[in-house]
Amino acid sequence: MISKKARVYIAGHKGLVGSAVLHKFQKEGYANLITRTRQELDLTERGLVEKFFDKEKPEYVIIAAARVGGIKANMSYPAEFLYENLMIQNNLIWVSHLKGVKKLLFLLSSCIYPRECPQPMKEEYLLMGKLEPTNEGYAIAKIAGLKLCEYIHRQFKKRFICAMPATIYGPNDKFDPEVSHVLPALIIKFLEAKYNGSSSVEIWGTGNVRREFLFVEDLADALFFLMQNYDDKSFINVGVGSDITIKQLANEVCKLTGFGGKIKFDVTKPDGMPRKLLDTSRLKAYGWRPKVTLEEGLKRTIDWYKNL
Repeated sequence: MISKKARVYIAGHKGLVGSAVLHKFQKEGYANLITRTRQELDLTERGLVEKFFDKEKPEYVIIAAARVGGIKANMSYPAEFLYENLMIQNNLIWVSHLKGVKKLLFLLSSCIYPRECPQPMKEEYLLMGKLEPTNEGYAIAKIAGLKLCEYIHRQFKKRFICAMPATIYGPNDKFDPEVSHVLPALIIKFLEAKYNGSSSVEIWGTGNVRREFLFVEDLADALFFLMQNYDDKSFINVGVGSDITIKQLANEVCKLTGFGGKIKFDVTKPDGMPRKLLDTSRLKAYGWRPKVTLEEGLKRTIDWYKNL
């Protein structure tokens, strides 16, 4: 167990996942939590990261900091997604190693599994096929970070672990049409259409691809659990064990937002990976289960956005 007096650095505490992780640790009674905003600390600058570690001396590190975005952003800025994420994670992981951090958790993304991956996706299926082209830059960066943690674990016997979550959603997500993931994008579209009196909403792709959605508070709970209980060098999947089509998701968001018009799918736009359902049997064997249903999570996310 991690002492409640331990110095825990949560990188990316203003983002979707980081903010939920910060809240979870606060709720559990941890008082020495270390945070920095992007303006206070540029994680792409190795020298600045080293000075920060020398000053704050974190004992435990959770990396939720990353450049993230939906399919449109990944297709538009693949170079930035590769370069910036490599810099951020390499600096944090390697400096944590050099400065004697006791345990580190690096957050992955299920989009790094092969595009045509067998379903549900088991941990051993990673790197068994070609990546999804629309997010290849981001995926390559995450795979590099995963391998760096794995090698440090193996070579230096340090507890540097990785967690692979399903598609995350919830309060503090990015509700910006240019960079948002599928769920925030749908919420924006349906609410704007409702308020503007539009007769229809257009959605990218066929609507037939399937996605597994994990509420961010459940992920934070899982990451806290892993920091306390998991030390294996192999990454571990974190999900709910079921998925739905984007068409089903759109219909659910349509209902919950109260939009009464039609839903149109632009089949000229890309779908992304056909399916991303995680096999979570390893995590279940450790005793962790999600608590929030998709319907409850959607309601809470929509209410949060409407109250901004």
